[in-house]
Amino acid sequence: MNKILLTVLILMALGLAAYNVTLVDFKDPLQGDSLIALIGIAAALCAIVLLLIYHTSRKIQKKVEGDR
Repeated sequence: MNKILLTVLILMALGLAAYNVTLVDFKDPLQGDSLIALIGIAAALCAIVLLLIYHTSRKIQKKVEGDR
């Protein structure tokens, strides 16, 4: 996965999280569609964390292969 694709995926996940924030009813966030939006926010943030872990592991892999 190249750097451009990684950046696009992270931006898409950020956009999805931002969109879901607009759907949350802050007066009652654990009812109905607000709960689904909160789950969507959590999923988008998890996707971002996984993508960043993948990016870090690729950097480590390149350093290890370069030292050989």
